[in-house]
Amino acid sequence: QWYLIEQDAYKVSLASSLFFAGLLIGNITFGPLSDKLGRKPVYISGLFFDVVFGYVTALAPNYDIFAASRFLVGIVNGGMALVSFVLTQEYVGKSFWSFTGSLTNLTFAVGIAVYALLGYCVREWRYLALVSNSPGVIFLLLSFMLPESPRWLYSQGKMAEAEDVLQYIALGNGKERLNLKLKPSAGTVRRDESAPGILDLVKHPILRWRTIILMYIWYVCSLVYYGLTLNAGELRGNLYLNVALSGLVEVPAFPLCMFFIEKSW
Repeated sequence: QWYLIEQDAYKVSLASSLFFAGLLIGNITFGPLSDKLGRKPVYISGLFFDVVFGYVTALAPNYDIFAASRFLVGIVNGGMALVSFVLTQEYVGKSFWSFTGSLTNLTFAVGIAVYALLGYCVREWRYLALVSNSPGVIFLLLSFMLPESPRWLYSQGKMAEAEDVLQYIALGNGKERLNLKLKPSAGTVRRDESAPGILDLVKHPILRWRTIILMYIWYVCSLVYYGLTLNAGELRGNLYLNVALSGLVEVPAFPLCMFFIEKSW
C-alpha cells in the first residue's frame, strides 16, 4: 500500500522486527512493575494500550505510524501476556498449575488458527486488523471484574484483602463461606531489608544456573517456533491453511505437557 518495494522493501520485515523488539522491552519491564504495583492494574493497563495501539495500527495513515504502533503494541502485548499468565497461575493452587499454564498457552495456538480463518474471510488488511483487535475491548471490560492476585496481596502483607479474594474464589467454586485467617509470611521483608527483585536470579547459584538454562531453552524454542510460523506463507499450498496448521499442530502438545509436568522425575 505504501509502495514498499525495491529500496524500501526491507520495511516490510522491519515492522515485524520492531514488534518483537517491543516484546523484549515489555517482557523485561512489566514483570517488575507488576511486582511493585500489583498484577491486576498492570495487566489492565497493558490490555487497554494494546487495544488502543491496535486500532492505531489499523488506521495508520502512513508507514511510519504503522511501524511505531507495531513497536508499541509489542511492548504492551508482551508485558500484558506475561502478567496475565502469572495472574492465572496465582489464582489457583499448585495442583492446578500445569493445567492453567498449559491452557493459557493453548489459546495462543488456537488464536493462530482462528486468525487464519479471519484472514481468509476478511482480505483487506485494515478491516482484518480492526476485526481481530475488537475482541480486546470485550476482554478489557470483563477484566475489571477480576480480583487482584491473592498471592501478590499476601506477599505485600495485605492479609485482609487476600482473605477477601480467597473467599470470593471459594464462593465462585460453590463452596460455603470459609472461616479463613491467613498468617503473616515468615519471609515478609522487614523495613530495614531490601525487597527481593530480579537480581536475585543471578545472585543465588542455583537460581542463576536455572535462569541461564531456561533462557537458552526459550531462545532456541522461540527461534525455531517463530522462524517456522512467520514463514508459513513461504510454504507451498494454501497460505491460510498453512498458517492454520502451524497453530493447530501445537494443540496435541499441551496434554502431553500437562502429563509430563505432573510426573515426579
